[in-house]
Amino acid sequence: MSAARSNTPNGNGRHLPVMAAEVVDSLQVRPDGAYVDGTFGAGGYTSRLLEAGAGTVYGIDRDPDAIAGGQALSAAFPGRLVLVPGRFGDMQRLMAEQGVTAVDGVALDLGVSSMQLDQAERGFSFQHDGPLDMRMGRDGPSAADLVNHVDEATLADWFWRYGEERYSRRVARAIAAARAEALIARTRQLAELVAGAIPLHDPNHHPATRVFHVLRIAVNDELGELERGLAASERLLKPGGRCAVVSFHSLEDRIVKNFFRERSSSQPRGSRHLPEQVHAAAAAWRLITRRPLTPGAAEVAANPRARSARLRVAERLETPASQEGPA
Repeated sequence: MSAARSNTPNGNGRHLPVMAAEVVDSLQVRPDGAYVDGTFGAGGYTSRLLEAGAGTVYGIDRDPDAIAGGQALSAAFPGRLVLVPGRFGDMQRLMAEQGVTAVDGVALDLGVSSMQLDQAERGFSFQHDGPLDMRMGRDGPSAADLVNHVDEATLADWFWRYGEERYSRRVARAIAAARAEALIARTRQLAELVAGAIPLHDPNHHPATRVFHVLRIAVNDELGELERGLAASERLLKPGGRCAVVSFHSLEDRIVKNFFRERSSSQPRGSRHLPEQVHAAAAAWRLITRRPLTPGAAEVAANPRARSARLRVAERLETPASQEGPA
């Protein structure tokens, strides 16, 4: 299942963004270029882009803590870092509000940051007891709201479809029974409940891993956000601009792979029942990585959470952006 995204502190207090060198190299940073770090977090990618000479970086994050924490980095690179509160799926609108209609590169690092995982009060991790929250932006329904109010059948479907949890029905049944007695409000409470409902599990992974990951996806609409972000990057990037996406889960990686693949070759459009209306849509992207890049052994040894990372990169062509799909 998914690990955290990128930001794990090292002994010097700095953060280790996953595959940072590969991401920066793939974006072909220029001193007159404008770049979007759609998942600012602790500023790991942004700092590397700025150090590589990027003219301006726009750091987007829905987490107000991340935006507040980025002020020191902004001061270290005066006039070159613009912190933008919001979701990366809205990057085209957010950039327009900054007076920017086109950029040279977009970096996306998917998933939850280590900072969020390590803060018990954020409720992302079963390793720390805290309120069952999981909201990246601190708004909207929490994980507790979903666990206590979504019907049993839907929970079972989520756990199976998005988490491939083989005991999804058992887990959903246990949740429904427990919440009938008292609301499920704490991370440890849910983790113990899930563990008790799963008879067999991998000794190397906590039995609640899949369930917690699925709830985080649902709370933050992560898959929908990714689809919107990819579509927005197509509309925002200049010809020759590149999008680099690091994912940590097969669901995310599949969305990225399919998006770039479908838009990187001429695809027939129209109805198969009306051949005269079928035409080839010009490619909007050129694949830079036909297979995903993965972290090297040294990086995984230094940051075990990087082990499941996959990097895909594509370059925008002259073709106008598709107006289909998420805006």
